[in-house]
Amino acid sequence: MNTAKQITISQIEIYKSPIQLKEPFVISLGPLEFAPNVVIVIRTNQGLTGFGECSPFMSINGESMETCFVVAHYLANALKGRNPSDIADCSLVMDRVIYGNSSIKSAFDIALYDIASQHAGMPLYAFLGGHQNKIITTDYTVSFGDPVKMAQDALSIKERRFQIIKVKLGESKDKDVERIRMIRETIGMILSLRIDANQGWDVDEAIETLIALAPYNIQLCEEPIPRWNFMELSNVRKHSPIRIMADESCCDHHDAKRLIDLSACDFFNIKLGKSGGIFNALKMIQLAEQAKIDIQIGGFLESRLGFTASAHLALTSYRIVHYDFDTPLMFVEDPVLGGITYDDKGVVNVPDMPGLGAAMSESYLQQLEKAVIH
Repeated sequence: MNTAKQITISQIEIYKSPIQLKEPFVISLGPLEFAPNVVIVIRTNQGLTGFGECSPFMSINGESMETCFVVAHYLANALKGRNPSDIADCSLVMDRVIYGNSSIKSAFDIALYDIASQHAGMPLYAFLGGHQNKIITTDYTVSFGDPVKMAQDALSIKERRFQIIKVKLGESKDKDVERIRMIRETIGMILSLRIDANQGWDVDEAIETLIALAPYNIQLCEEPIPRWNFMELSNVRKHSPIRIMADESCCDHHDAKRLIDLSACDFFNIKLGKSGGIFNALKMIQLAEQAKIDIQIGGFLESRLGFTASAHLALTSYRIVHYDFDTPLMFVEDPVLGGITYDDKGVVNVPDMPGLGAAMSESYLQQLEKAVIH
C-alpha cells in the first residue's frame, strides 16, 4: 500500500516588488519609471518552494501592482491545500475565482510549474518537453522619444554588442520615419532592426508608415494598430512590405485562434503576463505550430525571475525564433538568485537544474510589503 503523502500547498506569500529603472521605459502608451512587479512564493508540505513573478501593465492587461496584490489573496485562498503539480486543476480554480487578471495568474502559474518540475526532478524546459538545442539571443529596446536621443541610444546598444535592436514607435508617419532614418544613419544597415508601434497608428497610417519604412531593412513590426481593431490587421498585413507580429491583440489561445482564422499576422508575441502563464501559452504554441506561424517570447518589466520562466518556455518549440528578454538589464538592482544569465551579444543562458532555477533573495524579500496566506 502506497502511504506517501500527496504534495499540497501549505503557504503562499505575496510581495509587492517595485524595482527602479535606470531611466524611464517609454512606449506610445506612456512611460514607466519603475517595474511594478509582484512576487509569489508557494510553499508545500514536502518542503518544496516555488517562485513566480508578474509585471502588470495597466494600459495593456488592465492590472496594477496594487490590484495584483489584492487579487492574489483570492487566488491564494482558493489554491491553499491543493496539489501544485496538478497545473490544469489549479488553473481552472483560478479562472473560477475571477475572470481575466492574467498578469497575477501568471505569477502563480510560474510558481506552480517551478514546484511541479522540481517534484519531477527536471529542469522546467525539460518538464515542458523542451530541449537545450538552440541559441537564445535577446534584442535590446530603444524607448520612444526624441529622435536624436533614440539614435544615440541605438548606437549605445550597438556598442554593447547586441545584435538585434527593437525600436518603440507609434506617433505619426513623418515622425516615426524620421526616428528610423536617424537610427539607421547612426548605426548603419547591418544590425537587425525591429519596430513596435504599441497600437499607435490607425489602419491607413500604419500601411503608409510601413511602406515608407521598407527601405530601412526592418525585420518585423509589432502591433501596428489598436488591439480592438484586430479585424483590420489582415488588411495591414496584406499591404505591408514588413512582416506583422500580433502582441496586444494576441493575449491567449482564444485570441491566437481568431488571428489564425483571419490570416492576420506573420508572428505571435507570447507573454506569460498576457496568457495567464505557461499553461495557456503552451496552447498558443500548439496552435502556432499547426498554423506554421513563428513566435516571439517576450515580456513586460519582469526581473530575471519572470524572464527565466519565459526562457524555459522558449526552449519548447522550433517555432519560437525571436526573444525579447532585455528589461532586467534596465534595472538599478538585481535581487534574483540563479536564473538566466546574459553573455556577449545578447546570448541568454538557461539554468539546467530541477525547476525554474531562479529565486528571489531572502534579504530582498524581507524589505518588501507582503501578505502571507497559511
